[in-house]
Amino acid sequence: MAGRQAKLLTPHALRHLLAYAARSRAPVRDRVMVLLSAKAGLRAGEIAKLTWQMVLDANGRVAECIALSDRAAKYGSGRTVPIHPDLRHALRQLRKECGAEGPVIRSLRGGALQPNSVVNWFVTACAEVGLDGCSSHSGRRTFITRAARTANLVGGSLRDVQLLAGHRSIETTQRYIEADTDAQRRLIRRI
Repeated sequence: MAGRQAKLLTPHALRHLLAYAARSRAPVRDRVMVLLSAKAGLRAGEIAKLTWQMVLDANGRVAECIALSDRAAKYGSGRTVPIHPDLRHALRQLRKECGAEGPVIRSLRGGALQPNSVVNWFVTACAEVGLDGCSSHSGRRTFITRAARTANLVGGSLRDVQLLAGHRSIETTQRYIEADTDAQRRLIRRI
């Protein structure tokens, strides 16, 4: 897929990925992977490097936010990302199943899942459910696009989306955002 951006995940496509995860050998872990991508905007490498210490609060419960450390983030761009309710529920299930030490996403053998393994899981999942042009980055692009489209509705801005994405430059964030021709038409009608 060199030179092209990963396609966005429609709500229907996201449901298909979650259904695929539910049928996998590690359904709870795989659900968390999909949601970390689509509901928290994490990159494959960040998903692989995420530890329970970054997800739990001082009392050992799933926190309100992911405190992604600099060492886990691309270019050392650690950040804080609020946890979506669906992701929080899935993380609680995974914590009960696997404990709360070390990496959140583990291989079937128990060690940390490597970033390439996360990428490969998404390649296989997308192919299995017929999502042409989708990849591990599709969830991230979807997250960033949806956040950009709704930021103004909650008093936010594109700068907030940039910070959630962990981008150094607002121009990078803008390249992730998919245009919506229907929204453009509605906008023109209001001018």
